[in-house]
Amino acid sequence: MSARSDAGRPRRTAVAVTLGVLVAGAVAAAVVVPRLLPHAATPGSTGAYTVGAGTDVCGTGWPGGGTAPSAGTQTLRIRNTSVAGVEVQLVGRSSGAVFLDAEGLGSGAAHTYRVRLARGDYHFRCLPADGDPVDGPVVHVSGAAHVSDATPGVVPVTRDDLIPAAKTYGTWIESRLPVLLGDVRRLDDDVHAGDRTAARVDWRTAHVEYEQLGAAYGAFGDEDTAINGLPASGHTALDDPHLTGFHRIEALLWAPTSGAGTDTAGTSAATAPADALVAAVQHLQQTFPTARVDPLEIGLRAHEILENAVQFEATGRSDAGSHTSLATIDANVAGTVHALDPLRGILRTRYPELADTDRALATLRTELERHRRPDGTWTALDALGRPDRERLDAALGDAVERLAPVAAICDPRRTS
Repeated sequence: MSARSDAGRPRRTAVAVTLGVLVAGAVAAAVVVPRLLPHAATPGSTGAYTVGAGTDVCGTGWPGGGTAPSAGTQTLRIRNTSVAGVEVQLVGRSSGAVFLDAEGLGSGAAHTYRVRLARGDYHFRCLPADGDPVDGPVVHVSGAAHVSDATPGVVPVTRDDLIPAAKTYGTWIESRLPVLLGDVRRLDDDVHAGDRTAARVDWRTAHVEYEQLGAAYGAFGDEDTAINGLPASGHTALDDPHLTGFHRIEALLWAPTSGAGTDTAGTSAATAPADALVAAVQHLQQTFPTARVDPLEIGLRAHEILENAVQFEATGRSDAGSHTSLATIDANVAGTVHALDPLRGILRTRYPELADTDRALATLRTELERHRRPDGTWTALDALGRPDRERLDAALGDAVERLAPVAAICDPRRTS
C-alpha cells in the first residue's frame, strides 16, 4: 500500500511506537526492544536510580552508592548533563544487545524508563549528536539468571545488515513490474473497446497486483501518486481534476450509468486516465532499477503496509466505487509477507515473537478469505455484519501490533 496525503497521493507517515521501555511523562524515543512493560515506578522506589548521561559522566549513578543492583526491575531516570542532545543506550557487555535506547534526549532533559534485567554485566553508552560515543562503567547485576517478563535485548541492526534484504526485495519488485504492466495494458484495451464489464475485472486484477508492492512505495516517488493517488481534500475521485491512476479509473468505471456490459458511459471518460496509467507503469518499470528500495526503510515499510490499510482501506476512505477494500487489504497482507521474507535472517535472532507475527498474518488472511466469493469478487466492507467486522478489526489490529517491533528492530542504531 502506498503513501497517501490530502494533496495528490498522501505521504503516509508511521505512527510513533514506543516498545519495550516506557517513559514516565513525555516519550523520549522509540526503543528497539519488542515488549511492552507496565508503567514505570516512580523514582526513589526500590531499584530506582538517577543516571547521568553526557560526555564526561555517562552512566554515573547506576548503581547508586556503589551497591550492585539485583536482577529484576530497574527504574532509571536518565538526565542529559551535556549542552547538546544525546542518545543513550543500555548495552549488554558480552552480547552487545541493547536493552534501552533513549533517542533525542535534549540538553538538561530527564526522563524515567523501566527495564527488567537478568543477571549479567551491562553498561551505558552515550552517543552525543556531534561527538564520539562514550561508554560508561560496567555494572554487574546480581541475582537470577532468568527473570520473568525480562526486557529482551536486541543486537543493533546496521545498514550493512539491511542492504542484502533491500536488494532481495527490490529484485522481487522488479520481477512483478512486467506483470503489472501487462495487467494495466489489458485494462487499457478494455476501456478503449468500451467493455465496461471486462474493464472492471481487469481493474481489480491490476490494482491487487500493485497493492502487493507496498513496501517499495518510497522508491516509487512521484510515480506512486500518478498510479495510485487519492483525491485531494474536499474532492472525490470522480471530481478531482488532478487525480489520475487507479482510483480515477475506478470512479469512472463504477459510476452509475444507464446500462452495463459494453455501455461506454464510464469507459469513454476513462480512456485518457487508462492511457496515463499505462505510461506511468512503463516509466516506473524503466526507472525502478536505478531507484531501488532504501535499506534503512524496508523494516518500517513492512509495518506501514497494514498500518496504512487500517487508516485507508478498513475505513473505506480509499473506496472510489468498486467496494474492493477487502481485496486490497488481502493484497496488503500478501505484500507484508513479501516484505518480511528478506528480513527473516535479521529478525530470527532478534524478535522472539516472529512466529506469532506469522500466525497473526495467517489468521488475518483467513478472516479476509471468508469474504471472497467463488467468482473471485469480494463482499463490500459496509456489507459486513457486526460480528464479521469485529473479527476483521481484531485480526487486523493484532497483526499491526505484532509488526510494530519489526520497524523498531530494523531501525539501524549507532554503536560507534
